[in-house]
Amino acid sequence: MNTNREIIIILLDDGNFELDWQETEGALDEKQQLFQNTLWNRFSSNADEAVLFLGFSDQTAYLSESLKYIRLLAFLFVRTLARNPEIESTREKTLVEIPEDELRHFLECSPFLYGAEFLNDTWVRHFWKNMNRTFSDGIEKWKGTAAGFIASYNAKMHIAGRVYFHLVESKKEEYPFAFLATYSGDVSADGKSRHFPLQKALQDFGNSSQKLLTLLSTVSKASEKSTFIAGILESGEIFHPLNFTTAEAHTFLQEVSLYEEAGVLCRIPDWWKTRSNAIKISVSVGKNMPSRLGLDALVSFDASLSLDGEILSEAELKRLISETDGLSLIKGKWVEIDREKLKELLKVYERAEKMSGTEEMTVIEALRFQLNARKILNLSADAADEIEVTNGEWLDSVISKLVHPETIGGISGGNDFHAQLRPYQEKGLSWLHLMKTLGLGACLADDMGLGKTVQVIGLLNHVRSNTKEKTLLVVPASLIGNWMGELEKFAPSIQYYILHPSENKNCMSVDGEFLEKYDLCITTYAMLVKCVQLKDVSWNTLILDEAQAIKNPGTKQTRSVKQLHAQYKVAMTGTPIENRLSDLWSLFDFLNKGLLGSAKEFSDFSKQLQDGQNGYSQLKKVVSPFILRRLKTDKSVISDLPEKIEMKIYASLGKKQAVLYNSIVENLVQKLESNGTSMARNGLVLSSIIKFKQICNHPDQFLGQNYYDEAESGKYERLREICETIKAKRERVLVFTQFKEITVPLQNFLETVFGCKGLVLHGETAIKKRKEIVEKFQGHEYVPFLVLSIKAGGVGLNLTAASHVIHFDRWWNPAVENQATDRAFRIGQKKNVVVHKFITKGTIEEKIDLMIEDKMKLSRDIISDIQESWITEMDNRELINLFTLSI
Repeated sequence: MNTNREIIIILLDDGNFELDWQETEGALDEKQQLFQNTLWNRFSSNADEAVLFLGFSDQTAYLSESLKYIRLLAFLFVRTLARNPEIESTREKTLVEIPEDELRHFLECSPFLYGAEFLNDTWVRHFWKNMNRTFSDGIEKWKGTAAGFIASYNAKMHIAGRVYFHLVESKKEEYPFAFLATYSGDVSADGKSRHFPLQKALQDFGNSSQKLLTLLSTVSKASEKSTFIAGILESGEIFHPLNFTTAEAHTFLQEVSLYEEAGVLCRIPDWWKTRSNAIKISVSVGKNMPSRLGLDALVSFDASLSLDGEILSEAELKRLISETDGLSLIKGKWVEIDREKLKELLKVYERAEKMSGTEEMTVIEALRFQLNARKILNLSADAADEIEVTNGEWLDSVISKLVHPETIGGISGGNDFHAQLRPYQEKGLSWLHLMKTLGLGACLADDMGLGKTVQVIGLLNHVRSNTKEKTLLVVPASLIGNWMGELEKFAPSIQYYILHPSENKNCMSVDGEFLEKYDLCITTYAMLVKCVQLKDVSWNTLILDEAQAIKNPGTKQTRSVKQLHAQYKVAMTGTPIENRLSDLWSLFDFLNKGLLGSAKEFSDFSKQLQDGQNGYSQLKKVVSPFILRRLKTDKSVISDLPEKIEMKIYASLGKKQAVLYNSIVENLVQKLESNGTSMARNGLVLSSIIKFKQICNHPDQFLGQNYYDEAESGKYERLREICETIKAKRERVLVFTQFKEITVPLQNFLETVFGCKGLVLHGETAIKKRKEIVEKFQGHEYVPFLVLSIKAGGVGLNLTAASHVIHFDRWWNPAVENQATDRAFRIGQKKNVVVHKFITKGTIEEKIDLMIEDKMKLSRDIISDIQESWITEMDNRELINLFTLSI
């Protein structure tokens, strides 16, 4: 049994979700394992019923953050359900409405979740509707009472009685509050019940003491824990309207939760429920525009005391401190007086006032203040809710633009820019430019396939068109070819230099003066460790592609990146950076150092999140201006996208691949020059094409070996990078190859990437087995990938659960490739499908791809001919040029 994993929730659309296992940092103990397995079995049997079980459960210590969140919503339903006194009579017709204030709070305080893009009020209402249906189905089958049904889930939870306590404000000076106890009568035909003063119960049940005792059972339970209620119950005053003093009202309000636990329903003033009338310290940062822009620009810091939005003077606070504990009326509003808390608040305010009079904050400090204001001002945990931090007028206007990029004025991609940007990409370009203007680090985190690269190239070309700057781009080695291709296609005027031995053998001898010749220097994460002189260069812009490469702050790679100096930093990633908070800290430590504090400070903050959900809303508020993340599921983006997003994925040959490739070329040249028969020549060419394809896939496929070391194949490296992003979003992928012999090696490799089992389907798969494979891939359980041979998987299969299609090797027949792609992209597909077409740089794969694209040299009609037979029609010189490896 794996003791290092926990259940997590993955949100889907329409209020649905699915479960998966995720690795934990430490091993779970026996109790935790047992509870996890119980939950998993319940969810596997009946997910809706399991949610209801979770809502009734008192157990939260063994839950992941995502499961705690679902449990919180389920508990809200259960609690609201149990507070319905008519449940015994309405039973399966009971309809529980979600409280609007709870709904808003639930959305604001959500943790970082897989599928968070689906979380909105519609999702919650769908989820709530499912809860209502599950309860209705369960209670309809239950033969006993509603109370017994609830007790079967949790014996400690009781249905609310029919007695209500009401407390309202009164205009009487000596008795400013009024109390009334009522009870609900029988449910009428319209499903509603009337309320009567409790005094009427004496008339209705006077001759039946048992009925009266039953009615008052919840009040009796409350009196066991409350001397206040016990007193008015024993005296009989509870049956009459009462006038309360401020002291009596305060006692009553403090004990409301106790009464509700006993089953008494309470109707009290909103200001007590929401604590809106609490006295708070209000801090506003960034009222006026600073004299200069940047992370270290100084902004104003203003502190004040407030009461429900109204300014409160220090003298008024001191007067309240002089009063006794309880309730006090000030500025026409009732306020709870806790002298010790108010004394602490006064001290904190005096500290804040002193800061506002003598200090200014940098932009980073101002934004960070929202996360750790309590710590900076030395406010106790009990008083954490008594400080509110807001952005001043200038800072608020800046933040508003950053979180709403559609409000930013547009810019062009500069002269000689050959890309036609989609509307959301234009907004991304403008956002990146504004961030550069402000000197703030930017994380471009658009979904895979939405064109992060072209947006960044647009920014670089815009800068090149207006000024001369030095930019460093750091990428995984496997992405060098992709960037070269995209730059040459979209911005050919950008002068770039590749700082990597694959393109430049003498790349170690670079300096700042040399780099002045170029607009852009491209290097890799591994080269940063070797080429230490790069940290001595003052870069205007530093860009990281696949920035999740620095998620571990302790690695040499991450430390090397963070030693670089730049005025403006950009991180590009398609992986949700919020899945692990430690990843988020490391990224922001690079982008905007200090925003999330030190590693220890952020770790302490993260631990506090486990005690309550409120901190998540603060964290999102702080980081969201620096992250631009558009998803394929966004309605504003979907309208911009083609239904199929096709991407070319370039990979480089490994050393062993290159040696084998060149040896086949040399052998082929010799045999072509021997002038064999036409049939023999055609056979030689076609067999050589197969060998080249096999080598491009993996040398072991060509050699007939079974090791398939990832390091020996550029395609394997790219496959891992893409599938790690797919895994991070819990999406599914189809991987097509034309070779049956590599399907199982691909399956074995992908299982190490995804950490769970996948599926294979090829020409020898039995018809009955094919149906089982399709059903499993399409099913509720998360199956991340399916490897298919292109002939077996090209027709007759409906695989719409996949949102990605990878053509690991190319068929060079668009009709065949499209037919395979359409296994995912067809009727029933609700998602945009991203198609990744693998191409090995410098090989026959790249050259054929260029020929396919160039209609002037070769029409698509010719290429649609059967397989690669059209290649045999080339003369020897054309064939040798086609096959020869070019780097």
